[in-house]
Amino acid sequence: MSERVTVPTIKSVKVKNGSKPIVMITAYDFPTAQIADKAGVDIILVGDSLANVVLGYDDTLKVKTSEIAYHVKAVKNAKPQCLLVADMPWLSYHLGPNKSVKNASKLIRAGASAVKLEGGEERTDAIASILGAEIPVMGHLGLTPQSVNAFGGFKVQGKSSQQREKILRDAHHLSDLGCFSIVLEGIPADLAQTITDEIPIPTIGIGAGKHCDGQVLVFHDVTGFKFSNSAKFVKTFSDLSGVALEAVEQYKKEVVDGTFPSESNSYH
Repeated sequence: MSERVTVPTIKSVKVKNGSKPIVMITAYDFPTAQIADKAGVDIILVGDSLANVVLGYDDTLKVKTSEIAYHVKAVKNAKPQCLLVADMPWLSYHLGPNKSVKNASKLIRAGASAVKLEGGEERTDAIASILGAEIPVMGHLGLTPQSVNAFGGFKVQGKSSQQREKILRDAHHLSDLGCFSIVLEGIPADLAQTITDEIPIPTIGIGAGKHCDGQVLVFHDVTGFKFSNSAKFVKTFSDLSGVALEAVEQYKKEVVDGTFPSESNSYH
């Protein structure tokens, strides 16, 4: 998508109708947003995954709305042509409609064009209230990281018939409520395909197989800009952490042996 990407642009995407798949990636600051936008992605997500890859937490539960908003501002400064979506962190939409709208509005005022939140029918009031404030909502079903304690860990969802039925029912419910798209995370590929075939809004997969209307990954996973292992569904396309390490090691060496700064790096 070469023109500015909007919520209606994304909502109209269905691969089965001939659309190109949606490409979504996370970004958390000015330089990563520039890279993502120059690469031509359709959506930048300022995800609560910043808790893990930027702030170093073990889960996403510790990040706050104010921290998400701070990073949204940095990403917005890159003036991306793609759609900018912000994650609503844990407890920002669990304490009633008024607080849900208030927290969503903070992310919109920071520069996002839409918000993403996790959950299905149990989040009806929060989603309806945010939509009622004219704030577009992206849903998120399946392995929802903010439910890690309830799930007993980061486990694939939708394996049992009961789980499958709930996720499918929730997908229809979110679509009927007015969400413009749904992220499907950590579910069997055939379930993701069924959901994608049945609902009129696009699905964006992460660990949900290839039959979704788009895919999303974390910037640091895509670029290899980290030293920890990645989940099975991740494909790393580069090794930025290795390149950066080599650069810093070379910098250290030249400082220690006296070759940096050289005459060409000095003012006269």
